[in-house]
Amino acid sequence: MSYSIAVRALCEFTAKVGDLDLRFTPSPTALEGIVGHRTVASRRSDGYQGEVALEGQYQTLKVKGRADGYDPVQNCLEEVKTYRGDLSKQPTNHRQLHWAQAKVYGWLMCQKLDLAQINLALVYFDIVSEKETCLVEAFSAEELKGFFEHHCQLFLRWAEQEMAHREARNGAAQQLAFPHADFRPGQRHLAESVFKAVSTGRCLMAQAPTGIGKTVGTLFPMLKALAPQQLDKVFFLTAKTPGRKLALDATQVILDSATAPPLRVLEMIARDKACEHPDKACHGESCPLAQGFYDRLPAARQAASELSLLNQNALRDVALKHSVCPYYLSQEMARWADVVVADYNYYFDFSALLFGLAQANNWKVAVLVDEAHNLVERGRQMYSASLDQSTLNGVRKTAPEPLKKALQRVNREWNALHNLQLAPYQAYDKPPEKLLQALSSCSASIGDYLNDHPQGLDSALQNFYFDMLQFCRVAELFDEQFLFDISKRDLDRKRNLSQLCLRNVVPAGFIRPRLTAARSTVLFSATLSPRHYYADLLGTPASTVWIDVESPFHADQLKVHIVSQISTRFVHRQSSLAPIVELIARQFTQCPGNYLAFFSSFDYLQQVAQLLAETHPHINLWSQSRGMGEGQRQDFLDQFTAHSQGIGFAVLGGAFGEGIDLPGARLIGAFIATLGLAQLNPVNEQLKHRMAAIFGAGYDYTYLFPGVQKVVQAAGRVIRTQQDQGVVMLIDDRFGDSKVKQLLPRWWSVAPSILLSVE
Repeated sequence: MSYSIAVRALCEFTAKVGDLDLRFTPSPTALEGIVGHRTVASRRSDGYQGEVALEGQYQTLKVKGRADGYDPVQNCLEEVKTYRGDLSKQPTNHRQLHWAQAKVYGWLMCQKLDLAQINLALVYFDIVSEKETCLVEAFSAEELKGFFEHHCQLFLRWAEQEMAHREARNGAAQQLAFPHADFRPGQRHLAESVFKAVSTGRCLMAQAPTGIGKTVGTLFPMLKALAPQQLDKVFFLTAKTPGRKLALDATQVILDSATAPPLRVLEMIARDKACEHPDKACHGESCPLAQGFYDRLPAARQAASELSLLNQNALRDVALKHSVCPYYLSQEMARWADVVVADYNYYFDFSALLFGLAQANNWKVAVLVDEAHNLVERGRQMYSASLDQSTLNGVRKTAPEPLKKALQRVNREWNALHNLQLAPYQAYDKPPEKLLQALSSCSASIGDYLNDHPQGLDSALQNFYFDMLQFCRVAELFDEQFLFDISKRDLDRKRNLSQLCLRNVVPAGFIRPRLTAARSTVLFSATLSPRHYYADLLGTPASTVWIDVESPFHADQLKVHIVSQISTRFVHRQSSLAPIVELIARQFTQCPGNYLAFFSSFDYLQQVAQLLAETHPHINLWSQSRGMGEGQRQDFLDQFTAHSQGIGFAVLGGAFGEGIDLPGARLIGAFIATLGLAQLNPVNEQLKHRMAAIFGAGYDYTYLFPGVQKVVQAAGRVIRTQQDQGVVMLIDDRFGDSKVKQLLPRWWSVAPSILLSVE
């Protein structure tokens, strides 16, 4: 059995030393890098060979890659690096890494052509001036062979460990038994469908009801497929923290089972949540965990590799024991984990780490997308960009003198643009060229300044710079899948400000390549209907399989009532308060216990909660508030106990509308006083027009389908096991419409409308 590794990965493992240094020096974009490499190649003689495929073997280690270029006349192999700024300020350990790559390629070329010696050139190409700086050295084949074998030997022990780990993992995974006594009803169907999808290399959309055990039901078959499909990794992607916790809990159940394979499960979290020194910069002169990071990384990596569950706490313990940064240790362990549990953005974002690693290393991965209905809105957010003029005004005041002219030009073009706009909001066919040119020029100026002053910007200007880069990047992609709009505020003031937005409205074009890059991608949720809505917006391939898993629950477990005498429309809101309060109080009196009450906004929630407290003070109630932290959200949930009685008030579509598990007496009912429709505003109306133009279903795609999806998710909090009993009150006359009823779960039996005595 041999272990295959790319030249770059080998050198990054064996030749990186010294500090972790993230002082921001803007490197070329991927496109600029490609153009730079092509420019260098175009300047060479006719016999010049570009992109030379090379490979070599050292014991059980196979090393392969593509050298940037080789000139047979000069007998010179080139390693091309694009850059911008002052090359003399390049960190020493970066240059050392570049030479290591060149030397490995040099030996592979000597071996391929049977050369006794070769010239190696590091070619640094400045993408701004288009000038080349060439560092050339001559090496004998024997020197390069020794260098190659030394670095292979450094990696070989790890490679042998990884081969043994993979062999043991795959062998045990084939013997893995389901970690529970039996499958729940519907769970076997889900698991078998996932296994078939990964076996045939297809995408799967699985609509499966809450409480079926979707997490174990999808993860288990993927682990069974590790060996037969020769999968390198499984990525379990979640939209929110509770989903990540459920995934980790499921992996722990599997790890605790009698037939558990030797897995490494890694949890990846956001940088701001992992940072031990938020007051320090990410370089060795500031942060003690960055100083000598690469010197201490091997020991930390080895220690981490010996653990099965690398959740946030376990990884932090290893990192601090070895004095390395927990966040960047997690990025390193993403290369060596078998299962990675992370947020959507780690795979779907423009610069997603997991997707980038998978592509660079040719990994065969399987992807599980939990609560996939969230990917529509999250995708739109990832592929959109915005700029706020108040932020620009703030950074203009504090910016270094050399940058003020460029920032002033941006402000001037911005003002010229929005001064022509009379309405508070307006959408345009495309972003204006003059403004984009000003933004591009300003970004370049800041980039050049940062090269000379890597610590010379305050955080506000640096963040605005990142926002400009994102805005320019999205502008290059602008087509009918986007909206460009300007929102003005402070209209009563002489000088009003505005916000510019490039809104992605159809993320399918960016999501589809990520879905198809994997061996198989499984998108699962309790709410993936209508099928065509999610297929259109997520870009699932034509060969995608869609299943609707039968519910393990029965209609007699859940009483669903439509309260059609009440309208929760904004114009009827005031008159709806008393009837809703009396409905809640009557139900609570008839059947005391724990309930959730969902509303369309915090204002609506507070009005009903206040009236209920005034008229029925004996009923215990607690409310969601704006901007709750994780601790506050947990405090809210902790009030739902098996012995408590009361009503928790929450906003539909918020933190408590999905992804929470309150089985048994912890929750026996829900009041949903809204159809969940998005707010009627100019932005959503523009979205409706665009959805109508593209899909012929503006209202449904903008308002109805997303709204009812939130309702079904919220109602799904009530019945979590086959022993649960509960009630759901759908409070709005529009729930009686046949089009809405068709979107409700098939297993529900909607009872006749409740009659109210209070008007």
